[in-house]
Amino acid sequence: METVSVGKIAATFGLKGEVVLVHGLGKKTDLNDVQALLIEVKSGSKIPFFIQNAKGKSESEIIVSLEGIDTKEKAAGLLQKQVWMKQEDFSKHASGNAPISLIGYTIVEEGKPLGVIEKIIEQPHQLLCTIYINQKEVLIPLHEESLLKIDKKKKQVHVELPEGLLEIYLG
Repeated sequence: METVSVGKIAATFGLKGEVVLVHGLGKKTDLNDVQALLIEVKSGSKIPFFIQNAKGKSESEIIVSLEGIDTKEKAAGLLQKQVWMKQEDFSKHASGNAPISLIGYTIVEEGKPLGVIEKIIEQPHQLLCTIYINQKEVLIPLHEESLLKIDKKKKQVHVELPEGLLEIYLG
């Protein structure tokens, strides 16, 4: 099952175990039709939690009530945990303009594909895209100077990387 990291549990809400999911979907959503979120309770293991109720609070926050999490104490155990969605749910609920929607696109430099974007890290003045080259994690910066174009039809991000950047990771 293909999954996409969408954010993390940032806070508890109220006394009945609701949590605040801070997400990068790029739009306000109530997660209609989404049955479960996958939460990385322990590193490397994603546990499905069924959604009882979800209400979009803003473009980046959703208040979520999860099955089996009915007290503030149980909700506190999920704080700062990474949250994932099934790819098909993600596609329905992410804004096409949200940086996170670039996950799955191929980074291309000078016509040569480098790797598929696995993760997006948002920073104040740039995005960092995580790709893998020869099983090594490589962070590709996207900002005014490095981003040439985004081809949505071909699912490609064309970049011009600073000289020597790849050697830092692969050298």
